[in-house]
Amino acid sequence: MDINLLVKITSRAWALSILDKLHLGIPGRQAALLAATGAGRTAFLQSLEHLVTLGLLERNPGHGHPLRPEFRLTPAGVAAAGLAHEVLKAVRQDEQDLLRLSWTLPVLATLQAAHPFGEIRRSLPSITDRALSHSLRSMEQRTWIHRHVEETTRPPRPLYMAINNGAVVSSLAGAVLGR
Repeated sequence: MDINLLVKITSRAWALSILDKLHLGIPGRQAALLAATGAGRTAFLQSLEHLVTLGLLERNPGHGHPLRPEFRLTPAGVAAAGLAHEVLKAVRQDEQDLLRLSWTLPVLATLQAAHPFGEIRRSLPSITDRALSHSLRSMEQRTWIHRHVEETTRPPRPLYMAINNGAVVSSLAGAVLGR
């Protein structure tokens, strides 16, 4: 899996949770998945359609009703579902809301070591400065990353490093991305 696919997957709030539930064997029917994820109906349907568009899910032919289709993982979806399961298993239930933010997982995937803002930004070409700042700030508030200002350089520059749950998620995502 490459970083661009990871960015696309996490652009919908409930995509990781849907992939995780399918990995766990929850039936691919909308009602079962909706109940298992705890998502709102509109956000859930958007995430489900997004996963179909990415080619990670497909309609299960011969199963389900035309208005209530059943879905299954594609071969590419199986790998993504495995990552989603490992990541969500590593994070406590009360902290999983941070993983529903678009850039949390891609940013953590780039933080295998301490990096300055600019290097993180170059690793994720489609992220804006504002989105990266917001993502780093929200993870810093939850102590998923540590911001350290390197005073020996001129001008001083902050370095960001994954810690605690962030380090666990970073290593899982980095292993899948081959970093």
